[in-house]
Amino acid sequence: MAHHSDTPPPSYEASQSSSRFPVDAQQQRQDDLPPYHNWQEAVPDTSTFPPPPISGYYCSGAGNASSDDAQRAHDFCDNTPLWIPERPSPAVYSSVCEYDIRPVQQSEFVGELAPSARGRWQGRTVDRNGDCVALTHLPLYFAAEDSPFIREKRKMIYFEVKLLGLRAGPGNDSSGFSIGFAAGPYPSWRSPGWERGSLGVFSDDGCRFVNDSWGGRDFTAPIHAGETVGLGMFFTLPENPLAMADALFEGRKKCKVEVFFTRNGQRAGGWSLHEETDEESGGIEGLEGDFDLYGAIGLFGGVDFESYFDPAAWLWRAE
Repeated sequence: MAHHSDTPPPSYEASQSSSRFPVDAQQQRQDDLPPYHNWQEAVPDTSTFPPPPISGYYCSGAGNASSDDAQRAHDFCDNTPLWIPERPSPAVYSSVCEYDIRPVQQSEFVGELAPSARGRWQGRTVDRNGDCVALTHLPLYFAAEDSPFIREKRKMIYFEVKLLGLRAGPGNDSSGFSIGFAAGPYPSWRSPGWERGSLGVFSDDGCRFVNDSWGGRDFTAPIHAGETVGLGMFFTLPENPLAMADALFEGRKKCKVEVFFTRNGQRAGGWSLHEETDEESGGIEGLEGDFDLYGAIGLFGGVDFESYFDPAAWLWRAE
């Protein structure tokens, strides 16, 4: 699961511990802050949250997910709020701008995962590995720094994954991956797109998921070994003047968001985030530019892959 630290990250400034918050509120606020921690080193394991209790929910049929896993994840999200965005320090922000992006390897990940160069990872999961997610150690999108409400211009985040190979376990257990984004904290035993604050596109059936563990939506063809796919998000200011006024008045600062998908260097579809209006499927909480977003790669079974966060390695050329 996502790491939680009682030690303030390097991005904190002295003013952020101001006495304008009562002691109890101050502690609660810190508990909900993102841990921009260990940004100079890859994080080996972040499973420090206690196991959440079980409640009754549905689960997706994709991957190797069990109903118990889905139940635990829903309860985790119900009881663990999204981290409140904080402005990163110049050193932390520079690390991301220079594509020094490293993986957070969770305890559910069984295999090998490590940077092969700046902004590039190489990974391999063992056969029959259960569902897990590998996250970037820092957000690719900082809501308190990158929002169009602050920058006054569009912000894009994007990365690619090359599928090197799949290894089915005994009984032809399925193997595959998903490419996506997630707000933290995110349950480490769930693929991106299945829980709140996340979206993802899956290799096995090409479905896309947005905060949705009910089954996803048809989107693209299955992804095969040797293919490279990319996923990106464009954040822009609302075009409708009334929506813009409402956002500023209510302090929500929620952006217009477009998601796009690439395949072997070519644009291959996308969707407007605000098409996802079915509350039964989870809505779009956490994805409208008002929370930090991390790069996320979901994995199940035996998968060999490479991921690219440095634009120099992308097959797709930014527009």
